[in-house]
Amino acid sequence: MSEKTMSQKMPGRTSHNTTSAQAVLRGDVKGLKRILPFLGPAFIAGVAYIDPGNFATNITAGSKYGYMLLWVIAFSNLMAVLIQSLSAKLGIATGKNLPEVAHDHFPKPVSIFLWIQSELVIIATDLAEFIGAALGLYLIFGLPLLPAALITAVGSFAILELQRRGYRSFEAVIAALVMIVVLAFALQTFLAKPEWVKVFGGIVTPKFDGIQSIVLAAGILGATVMPHAIYLHSSLTQNRIVGKNELEKRKIFKFELIDIIIAMVIAGAINMSMLVIASSVFYKNGLVVEDLDVAFREFYTHIGPAAAISFGLGLLIAGLSSSSVGTLSGDVVMQGFINKRINLYLRRAITMIPPLLIIMMGTNPTSALVISQVILSFGIIFALVPLILFTSNRQIMGELVNHRITSIISWIVAGFVVCLNLFLLIDTFI
Repeated sequence: MSEKTMSQKMPGRTSHNTTSAQAVLRGDVKGLKRILPFLGPAFIAGVAYIDPGNFATNITAGSKYGYMLLWVIAFSNLMAVLIQSLSAKLGIATGKNLPEVAHDHFPKPVSIFLWIQSELVIIATDLAEFIGAALGLYLIFGLPLLPAALITAVGSFAILELQRRGYRSFEAVIAALVMIVVLAFALQTFLAKPEWVKVFGGIVTPKFDGIQSIVLAAGILGATVMPHAIYLHSSLTQNRIVGKNELEKRKIFKFELIDIIIAMVIAGAINMSMLVIASSVFYKNGLVVEDLDVAFREFYTHIGPAAAISFGLGLLIAGLSSSSVGTLSGDVVMQGFINKRINLYLRRAITMIPPLLIIMMGTNPTSALVISQVILSFGIIFALVPLILFTSNRQIMGELVNHRITSIISWIVAGFVVCLNLFLLIDTFI
């Protein structure tokens, strides 16, 4: 179900929200209230930045290298602000999402290829989210993974059902879930008592320590900058608040940029706290922890049950909330690239099959999570290059076309991602 479809199901509430937004655009509303009608899209897209794959890569990185790779998370989040702003801007300027614009401007075989690879990326994403939520239930309540996975399936369907109440209800619930994750990691960070001077040094001092640290950095990048979030964000802004002219579109983008910065700061803080906690508890004590169930037990041993339960709760909620976002993204890419759509609940059921099979085969959940994040890093470029091409085209974007410096920085970021992925290919296969 696209944002447009959700809006059509709730004409009353959508009309009220649009009226409020139009009052802001006319200048009738002052102060912080001006921002409220525009908050929400980035929080839904931002859920993808704190999915369970982040737990696996950040915990592993912190336990192996201490605070050293914090700068990778900081850099990834700066990239995320840039990328999500381009995605949101495309939806505002064109009234279409990224897959729809690609369908209009690329040959049909290219669109089909982009659809296929994006579906594969979403499957990898869903694998991480589904396994993560099931693992959270297992850690907190001791449920075997298969029953926990089935409960996760029910929970993910329940979250999708919220869309029937309109996008505002959906956004509010997602934002509430994110805040629970924030509180969970805030408690863990407090209990872990990190060395803040070293934390600051890890953020501002870029460095690696061998090949494995670069592979982990690629995993962090893949877990932080999510391809499906790029597709989804343009859909969330394309019909939410429609600008009548170029001036209104620029104002809408200005407010949406505030939404993006707030959401990405929160996501970045959560990701950094994961690595900081692992550094403070595991690296400091000479423990290399690569499995999330081991992390849970070690948190219990070293900093108490409250920290362990907070960790499991954060994993559960992150998995449940991000799974619904992944399903929405799948709907967007299919409808946009090939102009087809299947029932959202059928899509959810289909995408649950791979993680259920992996759980039934007894595959290590944490290993599956890390591998899924590496796969995701390869999908970024196929979303990022078309996004930069389109947002740099004045005929498509009008007055919201990228500034020259924005395009230059965007292509540098894209080049960095390509180089990192080439390294991963060489390291993995050679």
